[in-house]
Amino acid sequence: VADAEQVVGEIAAAGGDAVMVPMDVRDGASVRAAVTEFATAGGLHIVVNNAAIVRDQLFPMLTTQEWEDVVSVNLTGTYHVSHAALPYLIRTRGCIVNVASVAGIRASPGQANYSATKGGVLSLTTTLAAELALRGVRVNAVVPGVLSVGMGERLDHRLAERRRAAIPLGRFGTGDEVARAVLFLASDDAAYIVGQHLVVDGGLSL
Repeated sequence: VADAEQVVGEIAAAGGDAVMVPMDVRDGASVRAAVTEFATAGGLHIVVNNAAIVRDQLFPMLTTQEWEDVVSVNLTGTYHVSHAALPYLIRTRGCIVNVASVAGIRASPGQANYSATKGGVLSLTTTLAAELALRGVRVNAVVPGVLSVGMGERLDHRLAERRRAAIPLGRFGTGDEVARAVLFLASDDAAYIVGQHLVVDGGLSL
C-alpha cells in the first residue's frame, strides 16, 4: 500500500491525476469491482498485469499450498484482471501488457511453481493476442531477467552473485529499464506489435 501511495503522490506531483483502487487478484469479484470503479473514474486504456509472488522450493519439497499460492496470484490473477478489463478495453481499443519472467523461458531450479506460471502467462499472452487483435485490443508481454529491485533485492548474496555472473552485461536490471519496455509496448509507437514477448534481461536468456 505504501508503494502505491508513493506512486500516486509522484503522479500528482508531476501534474497528473491518479486514483488508487485496492483489489485481490486471486478473487474475481474483488477484481471486477475494482476494475469497474477505476474505469468509471477515468476510462480504461491500458492494463499491466504485474502482480506476482514467489514460494521458492525444490520440487520434491514443494507443497500443494506453495504451488496453489503462486498459481492463484501469478496466473489466475492475470486471467481475472484481463477478463474483467476486456469489455472496457474493447471500447477504447486499448492494450494489455503482461509482465512475465525469464523463468518462464529457461530452467530456474527451485522455482517450478513460479516458472510454470510465467510460462503460462507467455502462452496466455500469445493466445489472447490472436483472439483480441480483430477486436482492437493489443496484447504483448515483457520478460524481465533478474532485477535489482523487488524479488531481486531479497536474493541471498551468494545466489545473487552467481546469477549476476551469468548475465552477459554483468549486472542486474533496474525497475526503470523494465518500466520503459512496458511503456513502449503500451504506446502508439507499438501500434503494430501484437503477441510479442520483449525480453529485458541483459542477455541472461541467450
